[in-house]
Amino acid sequence: MPTVVVIADASWVTNEVRASLTSGEWVIEELADPRAISDRLAESRVDAVVVDMQVGSKGGMAVIRTIRQDTTSVDRPRTVLLLDRTADRFIARRAGADASVLKPINAAELRAALSPIMARAFEEE
Repeated sequence: MPTVVVIADASWVTNEVRASLTSGEWVIEELADPRAISDRLAESRVDAVVVDMQVGSKGGMAVIRTIRQDTTSVDRPRTVLLLDRTADRFIARRAGADASVLKPINAAELRAALSPIMARAFEEE
């Protein structure tokens, strides 16, 4: 099963992501401290990272930039930035996010943002 790391310090955000991905097709891990992502990526494979735009002292944009700097294109997880406003989609593109989803989270939109991961997992079976 693909592994998704959710980075958010608000429990309602992690709860919404978890509820959106309840089909049992995902291993969902939570990180409240955005600075811990580099260590987590070094531990084992992560297929996707869903990060809240407003998280801790680092912020979602900085987390995505860290992921892009710390990983090669081969082992880089798909990144999804959770946004507060539609106008922030520009920021998500500037940060290098693979996709963005507006809060409150629409489950179908989040699953669509992660669908390339599921397609790849299906091919690997």
